[in-house]
Amino acid sequence: MNYCGHCGAPVILKVPAGDTLPRYVCERCATVHYLNPKMVVGAIPEWEDKILLCRRAIEPRAGLWTLPAGFMENAETTAQAAARETLEEACARVEIGEMFTFINVPHINQVHILYRARLLDLDFAAGEESLEVGLFDEAAIPWKDIAFRTIGLTLRQYYADRKTGRFDFHASDLLLPPK
Repeated sequence: MNYCGHCGAPVILKVPAGDTLPRYVCERCATVHYLNPKMVVGAIPEWEDKILLCRRAIEPRAGLWTLPAGFMENAETTAQAAARETLEEACARVEIGEMFTFINVPHINQVHILYRARLLDLDFAAGEESLEVGLFDEAAIPWKDIAFRTIGLTLRQYYADRKTGRFDFHASDLLLPPK
């Protein structure tokens, strides 16, 4: 950050009084700019024993498969964001169920939340950010072509829970692999 979003003056990076972390601070208007993690929210759209996946048309990881998910917008709940992202990426209408995974991804300043969701019908198609969409049973999931570690983790937890007949809430931290 170079300039204050409030008054346009240059900002400096310093630890404000009463804080413990460096923040961008405007010395003209004294606005403290907090840069916080982004929320990535999505759904696990279910139809019978299949899951709806999207093949990404955009970077990062274009051409690989993912669950419909994306950045949460202001003035929406996480459940609304999950439903909106599913509609945008897969043109699919869903009924959002319970939160399934909550994954902290601190090395990229993100938190990923995925909900179980029920497809309301089979009227879906690739949205602008998807090359194609499709329903997959567990055996057909393109495991080697899953775009993001959080999605692979969520899908593995989903299928493990489905085998037990009980879906639990899963919270985890996805850290960088050791070097």
